Amino acid sequence: QVQLVESGGGSVQAGDSLRLSCAGSGRAFTHYNMAWFRQAPGKEREFVAQIVFSGGSTDYADAVKGRFTISRDNVKNTVWLQMNNLKPEDTGVYYCAARWFDTPPTHAYEYWGQGTQVTVSS
Repeated sequence: QVQLVESGGGSVQAGDSLRLSCAGSGRAFTHYNMAWFRQAPGKEREFVAQIVFSGGSTDYADAVKGRFTISRDNVKNTVWLQMNNLKPEDTGVYYCAARWFDTPPTHAYEYWGQGTQVTVSS
């Protein structure tokens, strides 16, 4: 089992940058694929980015490609989401999630943080 705590959210202007952090507990952190999701007001939660347990592969939603970067440090048990050139449509609660490395990708992420609010004004 892993516990996740996000931080780094805030209120910014369009074009600004933010870096979200997700601190994970437990010695097995290195065995989890990690992801960021977000949920805008009145909308369903959506996938943003993911990184495999080794950090060797990443994937992004089309809406954030070229602007967001996901990375991890398995020594620090931390995953980051660097968000550049933020847009008002990036506003939402951002959640960190973990899934055991050999869980089929069709399965939902198992563990979730409490979320951190990102607000981008125009």
